[in-house]
Amino acid sequence: MAHSKQALKRARQSDKSRIRNKAKLSRMKSAVKTLMSLISAGDKAKAAAMLATVCKIIDKAAATNVIHRNNAARHKGQVTRAVGKMK
Repeated sequence: MAHSKQALKRARQSDKSRIRNKAKLSRMKSAVKTLMSLISAGDKAKAAAMLATVCKIIDKAAATNVIHRNNAARHKGQVTRAVGKMK
């Protein structure tokens, strides 16, 4: 356990940050899973409409350093390709 005031404050900040980051990552993963389920269902119109939303969520996660920017680019590329391959 932290002893100094500085270390206690840092521990509080880390807890808040961890919860915030976990929520952003969970939101991103849920959005990607929802989009992938639309793709597997074959609903191209809904998938194309949701693609922009998913990319925005991924970009926000990368902008706040929840995920690395290359990881974000990879995810965006994967979902874009998947929507593009739909018939």
